[in-house]
Amino acid sequence: MNQRAIQDCGGLEVLVNLLESNDMKCRLGALSVLSEISSNLDIRRAIVDLGGIPLLVQILSEPGRDLKIMAAETIANVAKVRLARKLVRKCNGIPRLVDLLDVNMNCLRSQRDQLSEEEREMLDMARAGARALWSLSESRHNKELMCKSGIVPLMGRLLKSVHIDVVVPTMGTIQQCASQANYQLAITTEGMIFDIVSHLTSDNLDLKRQCSSAIFKCASDKTASDMVRESGGLEPLVGIARDKTVRDNKQLLAAATGAIWKCAASEANVKKLDQLKAVQVLVQLLNDENEEVLTNVVGAISECVKYQNNREILRQCGGIPLLVNLLNMTHAPLLENIARTLKECASDPESMTLMEELDAIRLIWSLLKNSNPKVQAYAAWALCPCIENAKDSGELVRSFVGALELVVGLLKSRDNFVLSAVCAAIATIARDRENLSVLSDHKVIRMLADLVYTTDDLLREHLAAAIASYHKVIRMLADLVYTTDDLLREHLAAAIASCAPYSTNTQELGRLKTVTPIVGYMVSNNPRVHRTTAMALQKLSEDPQNCITMHQSGVVPFLLETVGSKDRELQEASAGCLQNIRKLALRAEELELCGE
Repeated sequence: MNQRAIQDCGGLEVLVNLLESNDMKCRLGALSVLSEISSNLDIRRAIVDLGGIPLLVQILSEPGRDLKIMAAETIANVAKVRLARKLVRKCNGIPRLVDLLDVNMNCLRSQRDQLSEEEREMLDMARAGARALWSLSESRHNKELMCKSGIVPLMGRLLKSVHIDVVVPTMGTIQQCASQANYQLAITTEGMIFDIVSHLTSDNLDLKRQCSSAIFKCASDKTASDMVRESGGLEPLVGIARDKTVRDNKQLLAAATGAIWKCAASEANVKKLDQLKAVQVLVQLLNDENEEVLTNVVGAISECVKYQNNREILRQCGGIPLLVNLLNMTHAPLLENIARTLKECASDPESMTLMEELDAIRLIWSLLKNSNPKVQAYAAWALCPCIENAKDSGELVRSFVGALELVVGLLKSRDNFVLSAVCAAIATIARDRENLSVLSDHKVIRMLADLVYTTDDLLREHLAAAIASYHKVIRMLADLVYTTDDLLREHLAAAIASCAPYSTNTQELGRLKTVTPIVGYMVSNNPRVHRTTAMALQKLSEDPQNCITMHQSGVVPFLLETVGSKDRELQEASAGCLQNIRKLALRAEELELCGE
């Protein structure tokens, strides 16, 4: 009420004008009031509108430390307004604020009552500067300028402080900046990870959250995640996830589980997490209602279950039913992580049996309808082991109404990751002859055509969409052969290898001029691309015309090289293709001799 009264009676204009006064006491008094009342959102905006930012930035160059402290405190509040952050940068305020952080280690390491008056003022300047930079770091442009101004080593020094009021805003700035790759590298190279981990055991929950969030952002880098383990960071992170008293603090819980997720990408870290029984702790959090927490928890589990012992632990702890139930959620990042987790679980026979009982495959298949390309892709990847390891997988696939049409429809995607995953799924589905027959059959068009005279608007809408989306799978595969993406090449070749033997698909693929581009895949440096390409070429070489095209495309030298590979599948496919080409050549020689 008092703050509004100051604003309503025109006091704010007077206070801002006093910042230009030549009297130091007047300026200090004005700043004392502004630093307090600028916590009000309306007053922050008013200070910006009244031209207060350039005046505050100018004061940062004054010799008086108390003026600098008050100006920085006021900027810390006002910079929560977007325009204010931009104005501080334009007025060259960021380098001046960074200069405030330059405090000697004696001030940072000694208790406040052991410091002189001058040292206490230096410490207060660092605290105020850190608070201001924390607010300013919400801007990407400001982060870049802060880095150029030399903030990183200064923040590394402040982290070693025993003064919690200095460490909290410093850590807040670090975690904001850690979203950028250059800061992530700097945080690792400056050795800040060890200091960040040391603060994870603090009693200050806000500091714990900032530290966990910084690790979450940095630990995607293997060096950083190893440093977290080596400095003993995994124990407090799991401890936070285990602590039931912080369950209501969703931000802290999300940050800690996110940090565990990123750290779990390292095998050495997973072994340490196993010792801490992290999977059991994470499974207990699968009942949480917060989407961000769930996303990070499932992400961490997805990394852990890449190892068989954790797949068994997840099953024994009742985690699979909870994961399958979460498939009904709508949050895209969560669905991605669930699909990744169930993909790994599908390689465990007992887990796969449980997933079939819970109708998990149908729910995963339904994710292909999701509008998010990543959800579509991870769902398609998850279907591959599910179909491969399911009992009577061919019948299971056909039991899902419209499932195969849905898969074929995704071949129209413009996302290479989606296309790669769909091709991998088709390669698995097409191993069953009846499924391949459905994929290659055009008769569904006749069935759709019989319905075109309907007067039902709802049916018209979906019928038109079905007719528009349905295409023969072979033609759609052929449209992708000119890709330069190795991941897509690998799975596209596998899909072609599966589809080619059925009916006249081999001749159709040759007619659609897919042979020469596929031969070009052999130039890749990726051995997995060589394997699936050789498998596709072997199937395609069953057609004499394709053999001629392959020979003219120069495939023989590549096959002679890959036939000596240590990969048995690659050897056999290369040898089979060479055999078919050689048979055709021998027949041609025989016919030529007969003609003579």
